[in-house]
Amino acid sequence: MAGEKILIIDDEYEIIEFVQFYLQKENYEVISAQSGKEGLEKARIEKPSLIILDIMLPDVDGVELCLQLRRESNVPILFLSCKSEDIDKAFALSAGGDDYVTKPFSPIELVARVKAHLRRNRFFVGEKKENEIIRHSDLEIHINTHEVFVKGKPVKLSAKEFEILSILMKNPRRIYSIEQLYEMVWKSDSLCGDARAVIVYIGNIRKKIEEDSSKPKYILNVRGVGYKFNHSLL
Repeated sequence: MAGEKILIIDDEYEIIEFVQFYLQKENYEVISAQSGKEGLEKARIEKPSLIILDIMLPDVDGVELCLQLRRESNVPILFLSCKSEDIDKAFALSAGGDDYVTKPFSPIELVARVKAHLRRNRFFVGEKKENEIIRHSDLEIHINTHEVFVKGKPVKLSAKEFEILSILMKNPRRIYSIEQLYEMVWKSDSLCGDARAVIVYIGNIRKKIEEDSSKPKYILNVRGVGYKFNHSLL
């Protein structure tokens, strides 16, 4: 949707100008910051619809900044990084990132990912449903307001974490493969992306909603098949 605000946090001005040029062509409002401190301040003041975050910042690690942002907001966060190892991607995603793009990158692909995340975020923020609240045992999710509660206490999930959890809770007797969840949440063929990101996100969700993430009560593994919600809690 034209006019949505995007915050770019990157210490390389050339990268900011490059990304800004392509986003502005799509009529997005673009603001920028060249340090973690400035980025956090602008995120609080400007309330962007999406944040593009560099991992290598001069004053703070981008992953640490993501953790700070996640304490205050569920806005989609897309990482930019020159690090391409799986462990780096997994670390960034487990901190609450929604996507990970490796430098050098295609501006067309970056814009496409930005559009996809904004579209999904609008869906969860603005969608109206008859059944607004889903409860299973001590866990409940509020579809319209994108809220999650465990034993009455609020839990912050990123957009993708919320989407994965809502899919499982809406269909508690169904088993989803990693590839199915990836394609449903990332809106991309699992052959074209890294479906292992689902494993990272499931682990992150468990850390937030389970009393003991090593002995999950809500999201169960079905060995050799995938994941399902524990329907015995119904």
